[in-house]
Amino acid sequence: MHIQAGDTELLIRSAEADDDDFILGLVERLVDFELPKWRKKNVVSEGIRRDLIKHLENQPPGSFLFVAEDASDGKRLGFLHLQTVTDFFTGHLNCHVSDVAVAKGADGKGIGRALIGYAEDFAREHRCERLTLAVFPGNTRARELYEGIGFGVELLRMTKPL
Repeated sequence: MHIQAGDTELLIRSAEADDDDFILGLVERLVDFELPKWRKKNVVSEGIRRDLIKHLENQPPGSFLFVAEDASDGKRLGFLHLQTVTDFFTGHLNCHVSDVAVAKGADGKGIGRALIGYAEDFAREHRCERLTLAVFPGNTRARELYEGIGFGVELLRMTKPL
């Protein structure tokens, strides 16, 4: 699917085996902000990496990985990981944005917004009731994007380190 992101025309396509290194190379972007004081970046990034490897290698049902590339030259600019899940309260199908990351140097150009827009279209096509995501409080840039396009806080997950 072709989508316009600022001055760049994007091709958003299903991830392929040769995209694995690119996707895993963006894991550090997923922790490139202040984490809660009880979370260590290396531990969080390793957990994300393990989860992505599981999804890349096993391709479980309900898991979908996409890559955004510049339509003119094929340069990969970001990725999106979606999962279809059952809503706890209603039992209906939801689409969860498990991961979304933009390559360094491509941020601020509308790539993330385009990937979330793609997620919305995907969710509608799959008859999902809601599009959900989780974001760390310290990821202010992402939070501002999400709130600006209509996401709101539904539940607050609270943690007490023991």
